[in-house]
Amino acid sequence: MGSETTSRTTSATPVRKVAAACLLGTTIEFYDFFIYGTAAALVFPKLFFPEASPFVGALLAFASFGVGFLARPLGGVVFGHFGDRIGRKKMLVISMMTMGLSTVAIGLLPTYEVAGMLAPTLLVLLRLIQGIAVGGEWGGAVLMAVEHSAPERRGLYGSWPQAGAPLGTLLATGAFFAVSLMPTEEFLNVGWRIPFLASAVLIAVGLFVRMNVAESPAFETIRSSKPVRMPIVEVFRRHPRQVLLGAGAFLVQSTVSYVFIAYLATYGTTVVGASRTSVLGVIVLSAAVGTVLHVVSGAVSDRIGRKPVYLCGVVGMGALIFPAFTLFDTGQFPLMLVAHVLVFGVALSLSGGPTGAMFVEMFSTSVRYSGASVSYQLAGVFGAALGPIIAASLIEATGSGYAIAGYIAVVAAISFLAVAFMPESRQVDLLAAEPTPVGADRDVVHG
Repeated sequence: MGSETTSRTTSATPVRKVAAACLLGTTIEFYDFFIYGTAAALVFPKLFFPEASPFVGALLAFASFGVGFLARPLGGVVFGHFGDRIGRKKMLVISMMTMGLSTVAIGLLPTYEVAGMLAPTLLVLLRLIQGIAVGGEWGGAVLMAVEHSAPERRGLYGSWPQAGAPLGTLLATGAFFAVSLMPTEEFLNVGWRIPFLASAVLIAVGLFVRMNVAESPAFETIRSSKPVRMPIVEVFRRHPRQVLLGAGAFLVQSTVSYVFIAYLATYGTTVVGASRTSVLGVIVLSAAVGTVLHVVSGAVSDRIGRKPVYLCGVVGMGALIFPAFTLFDTGQFPLMLVAHVLVFGVALSLSGGPTGAMFVEMFSTSVRYSGASVSYQLAGVFGAALGPIIAASLIEATGSGYAIAGYIAVVAAISFLAVAFMPESRQVDLLAAEPTPVGADRDVVHG
């Protein structure tokens, strides 16, 4: 690991500062992305799709939510291309600015009552821009954190940007929890806009922090060499198996995240009959647990490996989903909280913590931004984008939350198989010309 140590000492920014900047950045970007999901569950059907039936209105709102995930692979390709060619840091700054401007614009949109079809059209367009921005955010953030880290701490620091997702959920849901205390008419007129407009302040803080960190040491080692002309082409030419297995591994995390954040807000209020504030309170507390456990599981993966920790989380999501729906269906706040925490706060976090380091370790430096981003975002298309829509459709068809549980159990089985075919990666040398390919013998791993 000597080459890694030598390169890392040339960094002008301590790894903790870099990881903190990445955590702050992903928290802000996922806050922006998640407030849309909460709004899609609580207000968008009424304000932007009022002429549809309640079910169709919810479906259209979640479809507009899913559009962002269709755009995320495009963001991964575009930001990954330039991130592999000109640097990680510049792309992170651009992605944050893009996300912030589109989020604030959503908060200023006229509703259907004022602008007719122009309102949902603009809503979908801004959601597409959000998707492109967050599609480029995740890959750059985890690369900056992991590539600045010592080999024995990559899981720990790679988990910091990962923890930005539940922390962003906490802030987003907390913001909606606060404004949901307003009278219903005031909430629908003005209150829902406040979380979107507040993003302007968060983005300003995030940009200031990100502008003051150094470029990734791993990228600096290849800066003088000729960059790969088309990184995404090289990814699919040299690493197709890593892309497919990475996407399969993340599929259950992506599905569970957005069913439990976006759809359960609707399910809890319309099917279970719980109050809006109770459901949002459950999500906030569960996200707080998840934020801490992401970091813990990332650190544990440095000691015992990425695969065993990741697989524990996958098995947990598949096995705990049925009792979780039994508890959630009671409508009692303490039992709903236990249900949400078991799956979202604990099981998901076990897999989430090692994800950043594991994805970074699969690809060589020259194409790593593109490879990690595309693998991660492909799972979003089939998991996060479709998850709430499939969940809503299953409820409409069966009336039972156990149908959703069965769907998630099947997705967990797919992810289990994908991870089972991946090698342990924590000893891979990130500065080697080519990390050991997926499926290769562990004895030949560099370092």
